[in-house]
Amino acid sequence: MGVVGPGEASPAVEAEAEAVGRLLAERGAVVVCGGLGGVMAAACRGAKAVEGATVGILPGADRTKANRWVDVAVATGMGEARNAVVVRTADAVVAVGGGYGTLSEIALALRLDRPVVTLGSWDIEGVLWAEDPPDAVAKALDALG
Repeated sequence: MGVVGPGEASPAVEAEAEAVGRLLAERGAVVVCGGLGGVMAAACRGAKAVEGATVGILPGADRTKANRWVDVAVATGMGEARNAVVVRTADAVVAVGGGYGTLSEIALALRLDRPVVTLGSWDIEGVLWAEDPPDAVAKALDALG
């Protein structure tokens, strides 16, 4: 399950991302993200708090740049184009907060017919809105059937 959002986020947004990561891991999902800081680190931290599995799809070529909660670091060397790999790897995407990088991941996910749930993220056609982390996780998992 993909969790996307900004590399620099407010404490409130990071708290939401951490809760999403934890709840996904509790439900048996592997958390897939961009592997760096902000929302990505928070989601991984939440997953690891309950012994969940995490994958970080990194923009650079150095695996050691992954946040410390990433179990599997994939060093793509692709820069922002790695967003396509994040989305392709995920069955569904939860967007928590976000800037233009997050918008690109949402657009790619929608283009690939991946369910997208937003939690304080972009308001665009095709996404499912969530009120809080439990609602986001429930909607993402329900969208998968």
